[in-house]
Amino acid sequence: MEKFLIKDLMVPISEYATVSEGATLFDAYLALEKAQEEYDHNKYRHRAVLVLDKNGRVMGKVGQLDVLRALEPKNEQVEMFEDIRKFNFSEAFILSLREQHLMEGEPLADICRKAGRIKVENLMQTPTEGEFIDENASINTSIHQLVRGSHMSLLVTRRGDIVGILRLTDVFAAIFHIMKECEI
Repeated sequence: MEKFLIKDLMVPISEYATVSEGATLFDAYLALEKAQEEYDHNKYRHRAVLVLDKNGRVMGKVGQLDVLRALEPKNEQVEMFEDIRKFNFSEAFILSLREQHLMEGEPLADICRKAGRIKVENLMQTPTEGEFIDENASINTSIHQLVRGSHMSLLVTRRGDIVGILRLTDVFAAIFHIMKECEI
């Protein structure tokens, strides 16, 4: 597994979906769509958008789950469903209550208004120390970091600057490539 270095597997920032701080969720969607159209279609599609500060440096990442969280209705009743778990109601019962509440709440049709109003910095995840990896690190190191942190990607650095993104799907593909070369 040592024959792959991170720089061999990463997607350079120039080929990844990015938006500037202050962009809306809709802007992020458009950037993601554009990056996917331009990216090599023989590879896995991008599933996140990197948020850049005014100096063009990565300040965060917006993934699919972040978008869904941002679009989900938020109010006291939604939090109440989490609180009633302590009374040992069944998951099915809690799910049915939540579903009834969601049917009465904000309709998904409101997605257009939300997508144009929500700023990416309000839903982005700021990278933690364990989400950075040097471009000359081995694939073994990346596997350890991805698994230990349950990350979907790592930000690849060169002399402290972020130069790319290493996605779990690309590491996974490399592992299967290595397996195919084994004589089993």
